[in-house]
Amino acid sequence: MASSKTSKKSGRKKVVLAYSGGLDTSVAIRWLQEKYDLDVIAVSVDVGQPDVDMKDNIDRANRIGATNAYALDAKEEFVTEYCWPALKANAMYEGSYPVCTSIARPLIAKLLVDVAKKEGASFIAHGCTAKGNDQVRFDVSIGALAPELGIIAPMREWVMTREDEIDYAKEHGIPIRVKKQCPYSTDENLWGRSIECGILEDAWQEPPEDAFEWTVFPDKAPSRPEYVEIGFEKGVPTALNGKKMGGVTLVQKLNELAGKHGVGRIDHIEDRLVGIKSRENYEAPAAVVLIAAHKDLEKMVLPKDVLKFKAEVDQKYAELAYDGLWFSTLKECLDSFVEKTQEYVTGTVRVRLFKGTAQIVGRKSPYSMYDHGLATYASGDQFDHTSAKGFIYVWGLPLKTVAAVHKVKRK
Repeated sequence: MASSKTSKKSGRKKVVLAYSGGLDTSVAIRWLQEKYDLDVIAVSVDVGQPDVDMKDNIDRANRIGATNAYALDAKEEFVTEYCWPALKANAMYEGSYPVCTSIARPLIAKLLVDVAKKEGASFIAHGCTAKGNDQVRFDVSIGALAPELGIIAPMREWVMTREDEIDYAKEHGIPIRVKKQCPYSTDENLWGRSIECGILEDAWQEPPEDAFEWTVFPDKAPSRPEYVEIGFEKGVPTALNGKKMGGVTLVQKLNELAGKHGVGRIDHIEDRLVGIKSRENYEAPAAVVLIAAHKDLEKMVLPKDVLKFKAEVDQKYAELAYDGLWFSTLKECLDSFVEKTQEYVTGTVRVRLFKGTAQIVGRKSPYSMYDHGLATYASGDQFDHTSAKGFIYVWGLPLKTVAAVHKVKRK
């Protein structure tokens, strides 16, 4: 954790601001001081977003007027405490979205609360708008962790366009990054990248290539497939191509590897928590591959009834994560169930990456319930064929009974 204090205590109440270093939150530092007469403590959290200079964020926040600024490296915690639990639950909201932004928000909220308690702050502020899901995730998570803290969302209060914000920054001497405005709104972390706005709001239009940064267009991917082997221990990925590695490194390497083959692009219509249907695009190469591999390994080691019930739990788990209820009692209960199911989810899965697809082509486990002797039709078949007739008689008896009764009634 890095921090830098720029002034002594002023006697004013304090607010902890989730600070990205961008225009909105840079303007928010001065706006919170003017509007609410608060000392602002800026907190930047690194969850694996690329090209973010955390030291520059601290310096920038200090120059704008923050009384203290923190830069927190949360990549390891994000992967271990948020990505891996979501992976164990195969969390894909509406079957498509691997809850990448959704699970970063509760972690950031938790760290904001930690800083607020350390600094004796009375409020937490964030830069979410009134139409998105993130405002719910922040507000609900903060309320669950520290109900005594007030919440301020400047962008739900002020009436400023981007141009107005730039003018405000100039008038108040706020240093902002001068860069070409991106036609899209993006959010990135280790688990995935979301892209929206601009032409993407037209649900009929194919996303243009400039919307993507992590994945190549499948047609431009290598002309030969590449195979990757993922090792799991109790549901957690621990090795890539036979090499043991930590979670952060594994996700980074797999993002690069799968992205090179065009794997991980997602384009779907999503039901937002606030009641809006939204066209959403994502890039999540590692998440897509890992979830596919994990689900396949579960099929090998879990009984049929557990798999069927867990599929329902997985869906609910993704909904809770998406809806900002990561710290809910129900989520904690589901965590216990999911964790128990992972006791024997250990083994290796081989994946074929080619032209935008990730196909599972091999799996093995010391706890495999796949018995070749029972499954084979060749020599070595150990299945008792004489038992089939009796089994079918008992299994089909209820239907035969119903048919006989209905036939009599029809007469």
